[in-house]
Amino acid sequence: MTDQPDLDALATDLQTAAERLRAGDLDPDAAAQLVDDCARLASRAATELDRRARAAEPAPGQDSLL
Repeated sequence: MTDQPDLDALATDLQTAAERLRAGDLDPDAAAQLVDDCARLASRAATELDRRARAAEPAPGQDSLL
């Protein structure tokens, strides 16, 4: 097992949180906490996407040979 976040799991967690927020049955404090959790999850997902994009790009000066 790695320390890398699973993007599918992060997306599922964000979707679940959005559904709970849309339901409108949370008290204001719980809703605020859930929004904070969403921001944290989105940040983790963005960091992982950036890491994967950088790993897929060749380093400067390391163009592929034809």
